[in-house]
Amino acid sequence: MIKNRIKVLRAERNWTQEELAERAGISRQAVISIEKYKYTPSLELAFTLAKVFAVNINDVFVQEEEQR
Repeated sequence: MIKNRIKVLRAERNWTQEELAERAGISRQAVISIEKYKYTPSLELAFTLAKVFAVNINDVFVQEEEQR
């Protein structure tokens, strides 16, 4: 599973979901879906989100090993 820190990064900047959506060029619904793990963004969108936050992509997304 790919985990993300979008909600945390957004809160650190005091951005609403709508503000992040506008900065990233996506819909607010997409932000909600990504934050709730209902949608995994494309690689291109993942890099866009990292750029919007001005951080390395590894600071936004991390792949976790599944428990067996």
